[in-house]
Amino acid sequence: MLRLLADPLRAQIVSLLADGPACTCHLVEDTGAKQPNISNHLRLLREAGMVVAEPRGRFTYYRLVPEALDAAAGYLTDLARQARARSDARREC
Repeated sequence: MLRLLADPLRAQIVSLLADGPACTCHLVEDTGAKQPNISNHLRLLREAGMVVAEPRGRFTYYRLVPEALDAAAGYLTDLARQARARSDARREC
């Protein structure tokens, strides 16, 4: 999940989808990226379960899955909690 969001364009797509569902043409317009590039990023996000595709007439809208972001945030929160609890525990060389 973190690796997916490390890409600036994918992070921008996720941010745009946080404002609500959008179709590829909206994302192309909002990002300035080429349609095949947007489609490739959406495919990766779909495969990771971060977005879902919803056909509407002749267009496909993409919607962010909030639970996927909650899971990633929970993972990071757990890591931060662990780091705080173990900040003084050094391993001997």
